Amino acid sequence: MTIMGRVAIIMIMQGTAMTTSHHDPGLYRLLTWLSPSYPVGAFSYSQGLETAIARELVHDTASLQAWIECSLSGGTLWSDAVMFACAHEAAPVVGIGSLTQVVEFAAAFQPSAELRLETMAQGDAFLKVTAEAWPCEALEKLMRIRSSEIAYPVAVGCAAAGHNIGLSAALDAWVHAAVSNLVSAAIRLVPLGQTRGQEVLASVEPAIADAVDLAQQALLSDVATNNLVAEICSMQHEIQTTRLFRS
Repeated sequence: MTIMGRVAIIMIMQGTAMTTSHHDPGLYRLLTWLSPSYPVGAFSYSQGLETAIARELVHDTASLQAWIECSLSGGTLWSDAVMFACAHEAAPVVGIGSLTQVVEFAAAFQPSAELRLETMAQGDAFLKVTAEAWPCEALEKLMRIRSSEIAYPVAVGCAAAGHNIGLSAALDAWVHAAVSNLVSAAIRLVPLGQTRGQEVLASVEPAIADAVDLAQQALLSDVATNNLVAEICSMQHEIQTTRLFRS
């Protein structure tokens, strides 16, 4: 074998070693927790989007993009992002006072019955599964505060902090997963094609980045919503005749 051949083999072996030794457990856990297969039932909720589509407020890629961007800038996705960040920050703090404040605020802030059902049902399911499969001190603390009715972003934010996953990466992944769920609902309901759905995901990337950046700087006292149409749609969904989603 030539010298160049030996060098090539060594480089390949070193590259393989580097690849296998750089496993990121935090990334693995984020991918697991936010996968569609994780048993929280996210696929069955639409945050009022089903009613918006039935009323033809959302009917194509442009209107879907506008709907998502409004939620990211002043709606449910925005408030959830702030609650996620606050829970992530409070989870490692000694004592339960700071985290209790986030838990109680998140429970009280929900603007409609269906949005409350959506976040609490997913939060409780996430907490139950994750505390069993991926236990950590932060989740134990959360369960001491409340064993049920935990808002979804609070539960995931605590888990991420408890497993030493940085806030920026965790929040980015969580918001992306929440937006993806809305796009998936619209693909089925409008209906949009798969390619059009991915175009929307590509288009809202800057809005997701802005929401993530701002949420990390916000306090609970900064949380407010101005997306009244979406909140009204979530209320109207309660009495909608034909429903595929629970919100």
